[in-house]
Amino acid sequence: MLSQPNGRGDPGRPSGQPPEVRPQTNGEAEPGWAGGLRKLYNSVVQEPLPDSFKDLLQKLDDDEDG
Repeated sequence: MLSQPNGRGDPGRPSGQPPEVRPQTNGEAEPGWAGGLRKLYNSVVQEPLPDSFKDLLQKLDDDEDG
């Protein structure tokens, strides 16, 4: 399994799950296009990896172990 570089992983999120983009909570108004961009980003990161990518990642992990 690949780990997050520099300890940037989210310890509350199960391994293999992408981070979710959340709206601002600091009281600042966000631009009108931000909600649509957030939805698009979240839909893309939730798409499954193609099998060819999974195979490549597995080979890279195996090379690091050996």
